Amino acid sequence: MQLGKPTHVPHAGGILKNYINGAFTCGERYFDNINPVNGQVINRVCEASQAQVDAAVQAAKTALTGCWQQLSVEERCAILHRVADGIEARFEEFVAAEMADTGKSLTQAQTIDIPRAAANFRAFADAVKSQSAECFHTDTPDGRGALNYSVNKPIGVVAVIAPWNLPLLLLTWKLAPALATGNTVVIKPSEETPATATLLAEVMDAVGVPAGVFNLVHGFGDNSTGAMLTQHSQIDAVTFTGESRTGSAIMRAASAGVKSLSFELGGKNAALIFADCDFEAAVAGTRRSVFTNGGQVCLCTERVYVERSIFDRFVAAMKEQAEAIKIGWPTELDTDMGPLISHKHRDKVLSYIAAAKADGAKVICGGGVPSFGDERDLGAFVEPSIFTGLSESSQLQRQEVFGPICHITPFDSEEEAVALANDSDYGLAATVWTQDLSRGHRVAQQMDVGVAWVNSWYLRDLRTPFGGIKLSGVGREGGMHSLSFYSEPMNICIKL
Repeated sequence: MQLGKPTHVPHAGGILKNYINGAFTCGERYFDNINPVNGQVINRVCEASQAQVDAAVQAAKTALTGCWQQLSVEERCAILHRVADGIEARFEEFVAAEMADTGKSLTQAQTIDIPRAAANFRAFADAVKSQSAECFHTDTPDGRGALNYSVNKPIGVVAVIAPWNLPLLLLTWKLAPALATGNTVVIKPSEETPATATLLAEVMDAVGVPAGVFNLVHGFGDNSTGAMLTQHSQIDAVTFTGESRTGSAIMRAASAGVKSLSFELGGKNAALIFADCDFEAAVAGTRRSVFTNGGQVCLCTERVYVERSIFDRFVAAMKEQAEAIKIGWPTELDTDMGPLISHKHRDKVLSYIAAAKADGAKVICGGGVPSFGDERDLGAFVEPSIFTGLSESSQLQRQEVFGPICHITPFDSEEEAVALANDSDYGLAATVWTQDLSRGHRVAQQMDVGVAWVNSWYLRDLRTPFGGIKLSGVGREGGMHSLSFYSEPMNICIKL
């Protein structure tokens, strides 16, 4: 694994194909893959047809009870380690593809997205060897007893639908435990970010993953591959990360087949800044939690609540931090923030900015589109933006924006801060900044979220449960929690 500027974008000007039953295939329909930095076409993508989706699901079904389950856990895990090695062997290509698709910085792609993708395969390959089972001795009337024990069986054919913000990282976060536990998969990456999934199919093919175990179909959601997969009668489980509204649609589509579901959905995450915090650390941490990846991370902070005695000072410090963010070319090592994923998404974010202004928000900084004087003006950039002065009922405070935006609100007491943070239809993550350890424990445990950080943000242990409540999701991922979702425990009773 080498750090440096990528030399070329894989498949630039070419075709990204589907991968079905061990073969790369195209069809009759194509769509363009657009670079959000300058609006140019990177390559074209084959959109899978219904027949191709059916073929992918059938291939996965055949491999499930055939070649894949005939391998021992050790053999499956050895293959997953080879996949991790294969990602690292083509590290620069994955980095280049990720940057071209998303516009994210070289630093983020090199230090987070691609390394974590390889790490996911190794982590779950090792974890599945320690997956627990139960065993009980049961009394019987004849005094001889019975032995009840459980075995973990794969849940079946899994549809993995991945998002565009962390395309490879979140795809492998689902794919690795699904394969480690003996399932077969059909994956659908976002139509916005198809490249790294295609490279991953090439790695799977090269390292000898048996045909049918891993299948890739490109396309869209409604009236395309996404709907075809979630409605398919031979799909046993669906795992999805993305918008809450899309999650609701998938739940409705999957209900007829009573499929197992795992959803990590949207967030409207809050940060609570108490007056006794380490001020510089709280400002730096909140800058990260608001503006990382252009705010396009489900864990990013959009609502910031600050104790009144330090409110003005904190707003001024955040303004200084936001205005110092360098928006630039992804390949420049000092670039802090790239574009949003698409012009369509930029239009959505700008509509929230317009609504905030119409509601009387005070613009602390940003609130518009940057001008570069070069081809980046054709990209999907938005300025880092901070607002104050809105009510909690405003559109900006109620709905997920998913952009480089936050609103800062003062509070007067711990009880008020907790109430403000929890007054949301979402419940994914929260951050608490205080040097009072008792308060940190107390407030974190009161947050109606799946993940709460005290004096940090995005500090992850991959063994811990990850997920949300309310509109933010169903189920938990991470460590044994992921393995449990992709496994079906079966009880065996032996009369002694």
